[in-house]
Amino acid sequence: MDISGIYPPIPTPFNEKEDIDYEKLKENVEKWNEIPFKGYVVQGSNGEFAYMDSDERIDLVKKVREFAPKEKLIIAGAACEGTNQTISMAQNMASVGADAVLVATPCFYKAGMTKEALERHYTKVADSCPVPVILYSVPANTGIDLPEEAIVNLSRHPNIIGLKDSGGNITKIGSVIHRTLKGRFQVLAGSASFLYASLSLGAVGGVCALANVLGKEVCKLAELHRTGDHEKAKEMQHKLILPNTAVTSRHGIAGLKTAMEIFGYYGGPTRSPLLPLKQEQIEDVRQIFEPFL
Repeated sequence: MDISGIYPPIPTPFNEKEDIDYEKLKENVEKWNEIPFKGYVVQGSNGEFAYMDSDERIDLVKKVREFAPKEKLIIAGAACEGTNQTISMAQNMASVGADAVLVATPCFYKAGMTKEALERHYTKVADSCPVPVILYSVPANTGIDLPEEAIVNLSRHPNIIGLKDSGGNITKIGSVIHRTLKGRFQVLAGSASFLYASLSLGAVGGVCALANVLGKEVCKLAELHRTGDHEKAKEMQHKLILPNTAVTSRHGIAGLKTAMEIFGYYGGPTRSPLLPLKQEQIEDVRQIFEPFL
C-alpha cells in the first residue's frame, strides 16, 4: 500500500451534549474532499479517542468511509492499552472500511513498555490484523518514544508498512528511513512543523493537525517539495510553524477546533475533561491565523 501524501487527523465533532454530531462530520468531510488529501486519519490523537467508547470509535470510522470518496485512504486509529483489545479494535475497524490502522504505543504501565514488550505487542497485532499496520510514536501524549531499534525490527514484518512519527526528532526520523526498506516501509511526519525536513530526509508525507484548517497550504508544501521548488517549500514551511504550534502544543485540540470554526468548518466543543479555550486564547488563535484569512 502506498501511503504517500497528506492526511488530516480529523477531530471528532461533538455537540453541546458531547454526543457525536454526524451531520457536522459529513459537512466537514465534504469540504475536505475538495482538498488533494491522500486520505483521512480517523481516531488519531486529535480525534479524542481516549474519551470514546469502542462502539463510537468504530462507528466514526464507518461514517467517514461513507462520506469520503473511494479513492481516499482511511487510516483508523486502533490503539488500546491491551494487545487483545487492540487486535479486536483493528479487526472491527477494518470490517467497516479502514484501509489501514494506526497503532499508538500502550502507555499506562510505562515501566513495562520495554523494547521487547512493544515489539511483541505490535507483532501480535500485525499477525492478526486483516489490513496493514502503521506504527505510531507520539511521546508528547504517551510519554513513550517508540525505540528506533524496535521500529527497525518491526519494519521487517510483512503487515507493518510504516511509521507516523510525532516526536519531531529529525535525526531519528532520518535514521529510521535510512535503516528500513525503502519503498515498502514508509514514514509519515506527525506534524506540519517538521514536514519539510522529514520530506527532505525521505518521508513520504505527513499526518498533520494543521491540515484540518490549512489543508491546501500543507498539501502545497508537499507538492513544492515533490517538484523540487525548495525555496518556495521552505518559505511555506516557515509560514506554517506558528499556526501549527497554535493547534498543537500551544492550545491543543480546543485550539484546533477554534481554528476550524474561524475557517468555516465545524469544530464544536471538546469532550470532558478537556476544557474550551478562554476568550483571550481564542483571540490568540485568531491573531495567529489572521494572515491566512
